Amino acid sequence: MALQWVTVPALRVVTDLGVSNARRFATTAFLCRRAPPLGPMPNEDIDVENLESLTKYRSYTRYLRKAEEAKNKPVWWKTYRYHEEKADPEHGVKLVDIGLPCCQIRGVRERKNKIQENKKNAELEKACRLRTLKIQQDQVQKAWEKTSAPYHIKRLAEHYGVFKDLFPMAYFLPQVTLHIRYSQDKSSQVYCGKQLTPTETASAPQISFDAEEGSLWTLLLTCPDEHLQDTEAEYVHWLVGNVPGGAVHAGEELCHYLPPFPAKGTGFHRYIFVLFKQECLIDFKEDIRPSPCHSLVDRTFKTVDFYRKHQDQMTPAGLALFQCQWDESVTNTFHNTLNMREPVFAFIRPPVYHPPQVKYPHGQPLRYLDRYRDGKKITYGIY
Repeated sequence: MALQWVTVPALRVVTDLGVSNARRFATTAFLCRRAPPLGPMPNEDIDVENLESLTKYRSYTRYLRKAEEAKNKPVWWKTYRYHEEKADPEHGVKLVDIGLPCCQIRGVRERKNKIQENKKNAELEKACRLRTLKIQQDQVQKAWEKTSAPYHIKRLAEHYGVFKDLFPMAYFLPQVTLHIRYSQDKSSQVYCGKQLTPTETASAPQISFDAEEGSLWTLLLTCPDEHLQDTEAEYVHWLVGNVPGGAVHAGEELCHYLPPFPAKGTGFHRYIFVLFKQECLIDFKEDIRPSPCHSLVDRTFKTVDFYRKHQDQMTPAGLALFQCQWDESVTNTFHNTLNMREPVFAFIRPPVYHPPQVKYPHGQPLRYLDRYRDGKKITYGIY
């Protein structure tokens, strides 16, 4: 009855005001006949008027566990995950662990007990509050490398997309920590994602890591962002195989070191060190590059193909990376080392043009001579 009472005045208005009001009324009537939901709505079982009766989580771990259960629970409506899976069929696929077997961290219980004792120590609390507590950084670094370093490096590698570009559908836990330094200065030490210049990385770095006596290793330095023609390919900058122990200089150099050469205008590039642990002595005859190797065609490389070829004899165990962008030394690398023209992907603004100076300028502004001064500082105004 209510719909009939509304229809009569609406039809009268249509004849006076035109068709637009009729369209509005039709839309309103259609929304009134909206279909019921296909299933239960989210949080439908919660009594909003009596929120005190809800069960408290009492800890963040319980809340996180419930949130994960609700996230993985199938629902009848279309979620953002549905659109991601439709756009990327590989989204959510379980990745394969290709690294060394994960060993349990030792001394976790002793470490927790030590932390509890330190919290009860009044002298340490006072020194920490007054900012007079001194901590030996070397001991903290060693403790971090033995406990949390592999997991932190793995998270950083996932953040920078290392596994996605080098090992598609796979990952590994870098259990061997790499100490890489390009000079004696600490500023040139390689951390995960640190920014270095091509000038600082012009020569081969000094690399050390903890290795058992008699073990064999393979060291790789590659860049997945540098290839000029194929976006799926890489350029290998350094490859050393059959490294005895931790002596990189004593290994078999399959491809000599080439400094980074990020093209101008392409931003920061990732340069990734990957350390493989060998099961035995490997014959790398097919992977040897000519020495010196100054051809980008010969340096075209794919880490996943290299690993698939030798996956029965080697396992990835260490990881480190740094970032680089263009500077003046890259021009020298292209011209003198690679013997090619430098590709430029940025607009280079030409210098301001001034016509040749005349001896008797007629009709020129008062500051005409400022254009032709020898000083580097520009003193002339806008003409």
